[in-house]
Amino acid sequence: MKRWVKLSFILMLVIGFLSTATTVFASDGNGEESGEVINEKLGVPRVVYGETLTEAQKDQVRKLLEVENPESVDEYIVTAEDLVNYIDGDPSSRMYSSAKITRTEEGSGLVINVVNSENITQVTNEMYANALLTAGVENAVVDVASPVKVTGHSALTGIYKAFNVEGESLDKDRMEVANEELDVATDLADEEGMDQEKVSDLLTQIKQQIAEQNPATKEEVEQIVQEQLDKMNIELSEEDRQMLTNLFEKMRNINIDFDNVRSQLDDIAGDIRSKLDEVASNEGFWQGVADFFNRLIEGIKGLFN
Repeated sequence: MKRWVKLSFILMLVIGFLSTATTVFASDGNGEESGEVINEKLGVPRVVYGETLTEAQKDQVRKLLEVENPESVDEYIVTAEDLVNYIDGDPSSRMYSSAKITRTEEGSGLVINVVNSENITQVTNEMYANALLTAGVENAVVDVASPVKVTGHSALTGIYKAFNVEGESLDKDRMEVANEELDVATDLADEEGMDQEKVSDLLTQIKQQIAEQNPATKEEVEQIVQEQLDKMNIELSEEDRQMLTNLFEKMRNINIDFDNVRSQLDDIAGDIRSKLDEVASNEGFWQGVADFFNRLIEGIKGLFN
């Protein structure tokens, strides 16, 4: 009888531990109440759906993006033809990832929210933010979602389309370089096995140094790239180092002034550092979980000896 009392007590401890542990995790959603207030100055949000979506999937995306009333937003379809027009993409591409873009006041900055990150497998919030700043998008709240697992690249074209309607236009060269930046980021994460946050941190640090040093030649760009690789203890192949240098040399040639968005780059860097710190602390947390259950198992074994 005493043995069963002890077992019951141990089970209560396990349940209590698990219920406490669940409070450690936070939702990736924006956590805000949906209030459909029409901004008469900046206009209603623009929602861009991938053309491959079925009607049922489009309704699912509306829920994910909190579009409760389609009449309260401007809706568009992003097509493979748009992919070709904006970033010289593949005309046979399938388009699933979608986005809602809410314009904000000048100086408010860029906020990215990947609503269901489990379905956006390659492109992170910081990757979108870096690419959009390169493209010239500076003041907006951008929500990204997909009903199926995708890399997340097509949403970028949808965002471009949202900023190229009703007489507005983003610079095509900047859009193409921004898309190349996104490709470089995901390639480094895949081929070099780098953590996605570390890739974003590297790109952000290089941009910050370009804003600070204002390089005048490709050799100076290459030096900045190498300095940041050394500083972050990142070893890349010669091919990937050259890929990075060529990317930022293109940015220099089309006169992208990162000094204008330096504060936003600082914000991105801060967000990345917070995530890296969180990962480090979570490693200690899970080691604590493992130790707890190891002790628990040994305790249960002792009851039956």
